[in-house]
Amino acid sequence: MAWLALVGAGLFEVFGVVNMKRAAMKKWDAIILLIIGFACSFSLLSYAMNTIPMGTAYGVWTGIGTVGSAFLGMFIYGEPKDAKRLFFIGLILAAAIGLKLIG
Repeated sequence: MAWLALVGAGLFEVFGVVNMKRAAMKKWDAIILLIIGFACSFSLLSYAMNTIPMGTAYGVWTGIGTVGSAFLGMFIYGEPKDAKRLFFIGLILAAAIGLKLIG
């Protein structure tokens, strides 16, 4: 159950970051969604850390948030999709998976 909460925390982090971008574009409803997203993310991360070691939980959480935000940035906001960027995103994903496997 803790791993499911951790994945949910990562997804809510992505939701919060997307709404941070929307708030920067002067979409004021996004501020409420940003607060809700990050509140849910931190709550689920805190719950997951009751079972999963802190370093592993934080690493996986930030990995999900980073990869998810980068992909949404590329596909929704037209950010670059070059091979180097995809390679390093793959490394982040591999590191998060590695932490899960050894944790």
